Amino acid sequence: MRPVEQQWIETSLDWMVAEFGRDRLLGTVVLPTDDFFPGTYRAGRDDVRSVLGIVCAHMGVDPARITLEHYADDEDAAELAAHVPLSSRSSGAAGHFRIRDGRAIVAVDDAQAAAPMALVATIAHELGHVLLLGDGRITPERRDHEPLTDLLTVFFGLGIFSANSAFAFAQDTGSYRTSRLGYLTEPMYGYALARYAWLRGEKDPSWARFLDTNPRTYLKRGLRYLAGRRSRV
Repeated sequence: MRPVEQQWIETSLDWMVAEFGRDRLLGTVVLPTDDFFPGTYRAGRDDVRSVLGIVCAHMGVDPARITLEHYADDEDAAELAAHVPLSSRSSGAAGHFRIRDGRAIVAVDDAQAAAPMALVATIAHELGHVLLLGDGRITPERRDHEPLTDLLTVFFGLGIFSANSAFAFAQDTGSYRTSRLGYLTEPMYGYALARYAWLRGEKDPSWARFLDTNPRTYLKRGLRYLAGRRSRV
């Protein structure tokens, strides 16, 4: 990770503390457990709506503000966008956000339903747009508004899902494929989570065990760096 990225993470998280408050910073970290996502998950559209409701409640977004739409692929989403008047639009982690007639529209790719971890990351990202763009905290012209929205998922306690979904590797007989979700890299997520834990006063966060190997390694490295930097002050 480059120093400029590290500085951006630190400055942006400090801005979020000032913007949303320390109570939000110290809020609950959402875990991929039945305690947070109860019931049987069947990967249907009703399940997506249920996850949306859970994430809305955690992020403090009134679900009455949100219209949930589904699409089968990017081509369908582009066709949809061509037929509705948009005052603001951004595309992010396998989802789309736009404002239509003053209302927030969140569209989710049906394929995401098959990957619950990535689905939560996607929904958190799009709701982040509601809090940042929809509430006028930033404008679409801000160059870093997409990575800032990914970082917001960390600040709102949903970073486990975003970090675990940032990079995926799948292997079949004789072949493999990789994919990325979102705008931050695994090292950036790891340092963001380390800085988040450090701001919360967590030297060894219990929630770190829910991270995949790479993000957890980068988190621990970041915590060691922050502890060492503090001891030199």
